[in-house]
Amino acid sequence: MSTHSPNLLSRLSLALASFFSILSRPGFAADVERLRREGWPAPVAPAPVVAPVAPVAPVAPVAAPPAPIPQPQLAPETAALQLLGLLQREARFIDFVQEDVQAYGDAEIGAAARVVHEGCRKVLREHFTFEPVRAEAEGSRLTLQPGFDAAAVRVTGHVVGQPPFTGTLGHRGWRATETHLPKLGQGHDASVLAQAEVEL
Repeated sequence: MSTHSPNLLSRLSLALASFFSILSRPGFAADVERLRREGWPAPVAPAPVVAPVAPVAPVAPVAAPPAPIPQPQLAPETAALQLLGLLQREARFIDFVQEDVQAYGDAEIGAAARVVHEGCRKVLREHFTFEPVRAEAEGSRLTLQPGFDAAAVRVTGHVVGQPPFTGTLGHRGWRATETHLPKLGQGHDASVLAQAEVEL
């Protein structure tokens, strides 16, 4: 409803027109009387314009996150150094491997290798328990069925297609079933594989 206030001439013209309408039109006179008695009604606020609601798109199902890619596992560094230290102590393993054997004859190398072999064997027997990966005798024929453990069996030669594979067992393999490395004392430096020796 407009809130514009008419000027004096407009109000005078309206008053004269209303005067003659009240005299000539009883219904109009009744409306004016009612307005005077009840008062002018409060302006009605226009209804708020409601914006149309856009249709809600269906929510797509959330896809499960992809499985994490397995990361390569690192062997415990301390255990590897500890084993090297044991092999050095019992078999002089590092000394033997680091030595340039080109200048030695086969007999000299063989004699040194025997000492290294005995010491290494002692370390393995004292600190590890082993069992063969395959129970069959080496040289026997066997068939690897689909789903065989590729981490435990390595297929060599002319590998074509998918299993089953039939071949000859060249090596039974080894699996460690127990490990008995000694406990390290507090503050022990495992990176020192062999102490330097000073003779007094």
